[in-house]
Amino acid sequence: MPLVTVKLVENAFTPKQKAEMIKKITNSMVEVEGENLREATYVLIEEVKEGDWAIGGRPLSAADVHKMQRGKAA
Repeated sequence: MPLVTVKLVENAFTPKQKAEMIKKITNSMVEVEGENLREATYVLIEEVKEGDWAIGGRPLSAADVHKMQRGKAA
């Protein structure tokens, strides 16, 4: 039974985006492991508080992630 854990900065992704991630990650795992394990494939999304995730020593906020999504430096 695979368990895939995804960590995200809180408020950076909408519920719809997270549902899409879950669906696509599950589908990717099933491609490897076989359709019979779909119901045994777990995806866990953990959200990390804004400011508790850092890149290059700089805390990251949801606004920073949104800038990165638009192709701008955070």
